Amino acid sequence: MDVKGLLRRVLVYVVGLFIMAFGVSLSLKSNLGVSPVNSLPNEISLVANSFGINLSLGNAVIIIFSCYVLVQILIKRRRFPLIDLTQVVFSVIFGYFANFTNMLTNASSYLTSFPLRLLFMAVSMVLIAFGVSIYMNAKLVNMPMEGMTLAISEQLGKPFARVKVVVDCSTVILALVLSLVFLHGIEGVGIGTVFAAVCVGLLVKPIQKLVSPALNRFCFGSGNETQAETA
Repeated sequence: MDVKGLLRRVLVYVVGLFIMAFGVSLSLKSNLGVSPVNSLPNEISLVANSFGINLSLGNAVIIIFSCYVLVQILIKRRRFPLIDLTQVVFSVIFGYFANFTNMLTNASSYLTSFPLRLLFMAVSMVLIAFGVSIYMNAKLVNMPMEGMTLAISEQLGKPFARVKVVVDCSTVILALVLSLVFLHGIEGVGIGTVFAAVCVGLLVKPIQKLVSPALNRFCFGSGNETQAETA
């Protein structure tokens, strides 16, 4: 086993998670809605805090993402690769990154200038796309939501892309329902959620073309590795 190569890949994966977390924090700062992947954890955090339970976004991410791993186990059972349990480890890391970047950006203090909010939303989508492109090039494990989507698509025999749309939409709808029922309005989900759902995927491919050669040389000692397919 190439231990140094594995450590480099883990480093690249973690750097990608940090950039994603920073992008999520900027989307919170804009108060125009977070990405679909983070919409449910963010809503759980808002609802919990409305009941006086101090639950940060990062801790909510850890809880929800761990549930996604559990769904994978229930679907695959004996076919579930034990290595995929590392999704929980990376979820914890991402959760702590989310807490840290929220503190850096003071994400609980929302911007008031609409043009500035739009700018923060746009930058957040670029950062999330960069983070996804970087961690995918490490070619380790999927993040839990993608892993759950893949498990469902394999179980149903449906294309991954089609199932992902359904899972993303279902997550956002559930977040909206929680917001309407418990917060008596729409919070955490907005135009930014819609734009992120459409634009992040479109940004990933060109960004991968930009960063993949250097990342592949760093991770694998070659610039000729096959680029990871985007979700």
